[in-house]
Formats: sequence, C-alpha cells, structure tokens
Amino acid sequence: MNIGIIGAGHIGKALAQDFIKAGHRVAVANSRGPESLQGLIAELGPQATALSAQEAAEFGEILVETVPFAKVPDLAKLPLAGKIVIDTANYYPQRDGQIDLGGHSEGSWVAQQLPGARVVKAFNAIAAADLASQGDVSKPVGERRAIFVSSDDQQAKQTVSRLIEEIGFAAMDTGTLAGSAVNQNGAPLYGKNVTISEGQKIIDQEMK
Repeated sequence: MNIGIIGAGHIGKALAQDFIKAGHRVAVANSRGPESLQGLIAELGPQATALSAQEAAEFGEILVETVPFAKVPDLAKLPLAGKIVIDTANYYPQRDGQIDLGGHSEGSWVAQQLPGARVVKAFNAIAAADLASQGDVSKPVGERRAIFVSSDDQQAKQTVSRLIEEIGFAAMDTGTLAGSAVNQNGAPLYGKNVTISEGQKIIDQEMK
C-alpha cells in the first residue's frame, strides 16, 4: 500500500518506520519541502520518498496528517476527497492558541476542516518513542498495546484497524469521531498503555 504522511516530526517518522517494516511504501512531506527531508529518507530506505504535500496526497491510498492542530485547516487545499485521512493531531492551547471547537471532539472538528475526507482518529494518544518500539506482531492481538480508533466511516475505520494490526498493535474501536473524545488530550484513555480489555475497563469505569 502507498501511504502519504503529511508532517515529518517524531510521530510521522515513527509511523513511516512502522509502515515500511510492514511492507508498505511511504511518501513524507513537510512544510519546508522535499529537499529538507533527504536525511530522513536516507534513514528510512528505498521504500520511502520525499514529496511535496500535494504530491504525497496524490501518492497515498491512505494519508496520515501529523501536523500541529492549528495547521489542520491548511490541509483542506490538498486533494483529499474520498481519501482515508488518519488524524493524529491533538489540541494543545498553549501551542495552538485558542480554537473554538464548537462543542465538538477534536476528531469531529478536524473532519469539518477537511470536507470530503474519510477521517479516522488514531495514533494521537501514544508517544512517538512507544510507537516506534512497542509494536509486536508476535503477540496475540489481545496482548498488544491498544491504538484507539474512531471514525464516522466504518469501512475506513476497518482499513485503518487492519493497518494498526499489521504494525504490531491492537485496534480498539472507540466509536464515531464524537467518541474520540475519550482518548483526546486530557481524557481517560489519553496516553494510556493498555490492552483492548484494559482500555474497555477504563471506559466502563468512567461511565458509572
């Protein structure tokens, strides 16, 4: 599969490494242009290439946006219609400034900024170092660290869930994008190193 990654920070790099290890091809883009990514591409190897954001969006069967939350609306100019877009962004007011989410979850707000995209919230609640080191395909899925997955598009969610399992994690379905509020910054599941069953216990406890 061809996967475009918009954003070349720690999460973008860790995901690129994981996806390549699982046999996929990746194209990485950032705000500074492909020339600035040559060191990273050399590190990632021949299954990786550096492209512009426009080119990475065209390249990817799946796209990953891993840019600062406030920069998400800038991605609307890319060719995202009909594409699965994995949203890894977290809203940090001290970094992003004050943004009126209109009472929506962060995932729902992102989907509003990217009309036509099939947005799936995932990989936002795990540190890059853990993403790079904790995937283990030798473990049964029930024993793996859970990656929380939310979307209003069931088919897109299933596709991303399979990708999560391919890189050695377990996909924990947290419902619609509105449901992704349980794993956004400051929420009960945010940053938690849990299996699916352990994560479900946390949600059940919160609902009591």
